[in-house]
Amino acid sequence: MPTAMRFLLLGLFLLPLTAPAALIKEPVEYQDGDTTLRGYLVYDEALPHKRPGILIAHEWWGLNDFVRERAERLADLGYVTFALDMYGDGRVTEHSNEASAWMQQMTANQEAWRHRALLGLEILKRHPMVDAERIAAIGFCFGGGTVMQLAYAGADLDGVVSFHGPLTPAANTKPGDIKASILVAHGEDDSFVPSEQIAVFKAALDAAQADWQMIIYGGARHAFTNPNADSYGIDNVRYDPLAAKRSWALMRVFLDEVFTP
Repeated sequence: MPTAMRFLLLGLFLLPLTAPAALIKEPVEYQDGDTTLRGYLVYDEALPHKRPGILIAHEWWGLNDFVRERAERLADLGYVTFALDMYGDGRVTEHSNEASAWMQQMTANQEAWRHRALLGLEILKRHPMVDAERIAAIGFCFGGGTVMQLAYAGADLDGVVSFHGPLTPAANTKPGDIKASILVAHGEDDSFVPSEQIAVFKAALDAAQADWQMIIYGGARHAFTNPNADSYGIDNVRYDPLAAKRSWALMRVFLDEVFTP
């Protein structure tokens, strides 16, 4: 066999056995009354079958590039992902005073907070490539609190993951109310969440007989998953690449577990 032909055949054997991801990235408009919400949907069109869906709730900054990148990373893993818009009109800021005001306006009314999150969940569930029986939600900072509210509301979710969330305790939940398994990734040096609140948070989950686990990363501060955290100039907000890597890997294991029959 000629040498050139041998190299050609060798090259064919070395080609990847699966096609590279062909991500579809779609802006999605939906309504909450008079408020237009602008989410971000991502999935791999090369996968022909239905697959689990992941709802993603943003930090208090809004649906920014960090959250979009997380949606794309999860879509690369084979999920359909939908990053919801909790503020409306796709509002994004880098100013903490503005972000704080938007977040407080949203969280002041628990019913409205949960309702808006549930609207995003319905968008994800209705997508034709989503297996509506396998849905999870993840959130960062304010978004961690948002996905916990979904869990507290008894949303039909297999799991929720809170990354450096506020750990607001469940209230008025009874055994069986929380259907989702819960993973909490928290920084030991996150001074935004006092130890007393963590204790109440855990006790409330126990009282509801929830399936939960909490992993605490030594030395990690608030927003430890966000590579842009240091640029905001806020005390106690810092990116921690090791905690970010470990918590993402743990989330992947958790998702595999909750989606396995």
